[in-house]
Amino acid sequence: MREADETTRQRLAAVLREEPATPSDLADRLEVSPHTAVDHVEHVARSLDGTDEQLLVAPPRCRDCGFDEYDEPANLPSRCPACKSESIAEPTFTIE
Repeated sequence: MREADETTRQRLAAVLREEPATPSDLADRLEVSPHTAVDHVEHVARSLDGTDEQLLVAPPRCRDCGFDEYDEPANLPSRCPACKSESIAEPTFTIE
């Protein structure tokens, strides 16, 4: 299938099958916002149910204190709940 014929979610899934990516990486490649990329990732994860593939998520992590126990790992938090730092590494997604 040509890339122009693929949906955004199909292109996103193809990217995640090739290599891990953050919401910003996906946003740049797919020409959407990072929050829209996360919405697409969540939908792709649901579409993988019942297949032999799964979406793996490395959760966001505070660069200052190391906190990574966010309630929603596929999220773009604005600050750390532990130390209130705004230096947060984005989650990373991959499909295996």
